[in-house]
Amino acid sequence: MAVYHLELPVSPGDVAKLKVGDIVYLTGVVVTARDQTHRKILSIVESGGKPPVDLEGLAVYHCGPVVRRRGDSWEVIAAGPTTSYRMGMLVPRLVRATGARLVIGKGGLPEDAARALSEAGGVYLAFPGGAGALAAKRIERVEAVYWLEELGVPEALWVFRVREFGPLTVAIDAHGGNVYREVSRRVAEARERVARELREYLEKLGV
Repeated sequence: MAVYHLELPVSPGDVAKLKVGDIVYLTGVVVTARDQTHRKILSIVESGGKPPVDLEGLAVYHCGPVVRRRGDSWEVIAAGPTTSYRMGMLVPRLVRATGARLVIGKGGLPEDAARALSEAGGVYLAFPGGAGALAAKRIERVEAVYWLEELGVPEALWVFRVREFGPLTVAIDAHGGNVYREVSRRVAEARERVARELREYLEKLGV
């Protein structure tokens, strides 16, 4: 396991060196996106337009932040991760369409989406669930927010300036590594081993 402190935007070389299990801290611009934001960005890009933020090399965070107004600025109260699984194939499509390379969330992705993300050169970084206050402390300021009136606070595109945002764990890398798949495999093997040993034990008892 290695620990990386990366400046955003990241280069292809930065992404290539990340492996499952590595720990990452990010400094720079992170944008939030949930279901509706993914679809809106894809609609814009696939129609030949440009999103309000150039996402090349940036990190997309699956997050619906808790915020409040402070005069002309915003204060982030909490910014915990949203479950990524429901975004499914929207994630690799977004990476391919925009050049974003890092995706942050919790819970992983469906197997087909994880594989497509790796093939697109993207990396999935897991942020600890329930650590929304910790995440907020790593956000220096809100640089902009887009589609707030249209989509509402949780689904809007928030642009955060962060420093040492993390700890983030590389859960899906660009080389096909997937910690969720590995854990599932180990659980299945353990379940089979326990079932086999139980059968053998019952046979010895003559049950």
